[in-house]
Amino acid sequence: MIGVAIGALIGMAYWYFVGCSTGSCAITSNPINSTLYFAFAGGLILNTFSSEPQKTKENELEK
Repeated sequence: MIGVAIGALIGMAYWYFVGCSTGSCAITSNPINSTLYFAFAGGLILNTFSSEPQKTKENELEK
């Protein structure tokens, strides 16, 4: 959830400071699109650094 929140903030800032002057950009022309896109990307990126161990059959057999 932290990655989603950080991504959403970055997306809103990107739209505000960079944006798209012509309105033809699919992601950056609309603040909702850029916020959702960056929120999704932030969630994916920070999810790859998850510290939870993965469940395997060997771990289940040891219990």
